[in-house]
Amino acid sequence: MPTTKKEVELRGWDELDIILFSADAYIDHPSFGAAVIGRTLEAAGYKVAIVPQPDWHGDYRDFKKLGRPRLFFGISPGCMDSMVNKYTANRRLRSEDAYSPDGRHDMRPEYPTIVYTKILKQLFPDVPVILGGIEASLRRLTHYDYWQDCLKKCILCDSGADMITYGMGEKTTILLAQRIAEELDEGSAPLIPHDIPQTVFLSPKEAIPGGITDQDIVLHSHEECLRNKRAQAENFRHIEEQSNMMHASRLLQAVDGQYVVVNPPFPPMTTEELDASFDLPYTRQPHPKYKGKRIPAYDMIKHSVNIHRGCFGGCAFCTISAHQGKFITCRSKESILKEVKQVMQMPDFKGYLSDLGGPSANMYGMHGRNLNICEKCKRPSCIHPQICPNLDTNHQKLLDVYHAVDALPGIKKSFIGSGVRYDLLLHHSKDEASNKAAQEYTRELICRHVSGRLKVAPEHTSDSVLMLMRKPPFQQFYDFKRIFDRICREEGLHQQIIPYFISSHPGCTEADMAELAVKTKHLDFQLEQVQDFTPTPMTVSTETWYTGYHPYTLEPVRSAKTQQEKLAQRQYFFWYKPEERRGIEQSLRRIGRTDLIQELCPYTPKPYGNNRASKHPQEPSKEKRGRRRRHS
Repeated sequence: MPTTKKEVELRGWDELDIILFSADAYIDHPSFGAAVIGRTLEAAGYKVAIVPQPDWHGDYRDFKKLGRPRLFFGISPGCMDSMVNKYTANRRLRSEDAYSPDGRHDMRPEYPTIVYTKILKQLFPDVPVILGGIEASLRRLTHYDYWQDCLKKCILCDSGADMITYGMGEKTTILLAQRIAEELDEGSAPLIPHDIPQTVFLSPKEAIPGGITDQDIVLHSHEECLRNKRAQAENFRHIEEQSNMMHASRLLQAVDGQYVVVNPPFPPMTTEELDASFDLPYTRQPHPKYKGKRIPAYDMIKHSVNIHRGCFGGCAFCTISAHQGKFITCRSKESILKEVKQVMQMPDFKGYLSDLGGPSANMYGMHGRNLNICEKCKRPSCIHPQICPNLDTNHQKLLDVYHAVDALPGIKKSFIGSGVRYDLLLHHSKDEASNKAAQEYTRELICRHVSGRLKVAPEHTSDSVLMLMRKPPFQQFYDFKRIFDRICREEGLHQQIIPYFISSHPGCTEADMAELAVKTKHLDFQLEQVQDFTPTPMTVSTETWYTGYHPYTLEPVRSAKTQQEKLAQRQYFFWYKPEERRGIEQSLRRIGRTDLIQELCPYTPKPYGNNRASKHPQEPSKEKRGRRRRHS
């Protein structure tokens, strides 16, 4: 897509319909949201240009250079939340920005959604500004902001934008463009339609389409949430349930004398619709302006293929279902193979696919057996606290995709880099065909799709913490590791499991982390893939962390909040490092778990005298011990 005035003129265009502003570098690839929306609009016949990472300082020339669009400006703040992208859980600057050329930190502002909108509204006050992407999507209602440590309003209030299209935005954006274009064709000023699914807008009470009805869910006002944290926790249960329902209710929240109106989402995309999105003519390359520069996120995904959308795991700390929904939409095998063949044509491809996965790699092809049950379901997770008996967990369709990809001439190996849900592999279904496919998938995954290290995410070892995380009991990790080790022995493979763990999650204590250290030590793990819990908008864990109440039970939950408390938990990941020993020992004494000191910090006495090779000190004689006491 064009990015400059010259590129627009080369296409023979004298006017643009839509101009997109992106806080990421422009990579024309189906893994990058701005490219997807741009290509979708282009395929529908609209003239679209994109301005990647505009300079928000000085005279705003990047915001002026393409002029005024006929329909609207669209803002995509990036594939990651801008603050998560920039800062660690301890609010320290990350080593690089993965979505900027050469990892530069100065290519995007904090909260680009707000910054870009204010500039555009200053320059073109009468042109609609539509927000998309994960930053706006997850800030569509009152939310806690960890980096400012306060409760924030809907991002429409702070930015001055006209509308949010939340979630995966292809269908919403196309319908919005069509409706605005129709208004213009009739000679009217461009009005923003307020009846489009999966959109958010501000409205006075008297102007809400259809008025407030019994079918609407009216949340506690923003002002009430500021006064009462329990009200914020109560709100979130409705927000999460409605974002994951096939037939959701409209949500309304009062703020500043008006209402935020959240229209229900579209039904999940069909396979044909998802194929159409992935089959658009992406170049799969960064824009030529980045020649000679490294974009870390692109390096990671350029030889990978995404095979489905959605995740029904419902992990309490994850935003995937809030953005993509819990219902799985799969690409057809033909569409997947078409993209794999495109990857194979890349000049630096050596025969190895880095990932053939999705939000959770082994959910492809899974759905409810009786869709009538799914249409009424409010559960945020199909597999927690137990796997839903209506869920078809058969891995056969996924195996068929693997076999078809691996059969292509030129494919040496297809790795699974996405996370795998081992609870789905261990599940014993009433359907023996599903059980057989799960066993076959487990063996094939370990034998043919692991590059020496299989990443899985038990997240913790405490069952009480895992329950709050909506993750399976740790016993299932033991069970899966035994299967993994057995298959590796049988096949003569030297492979490792690399587990992910989180500290400082709501409900987690120092004692829980001490037990985690002991259990992982017994498993002979020296942990590498670890993180401190980072509260991000629109997750159960964040609302629990901020309010102190679990949104579903409204029971109090304690969380580690200060940096000192967080570091006290985090240190247990690194029990094997000598520099952590003193802090761990002090912590164990403070929490009354001295029984674990010898387990985690075994005392190794130094040899006496000059006998440095001796492993054990010589016991002093009774006479010498007596002299020592007298001298004391």
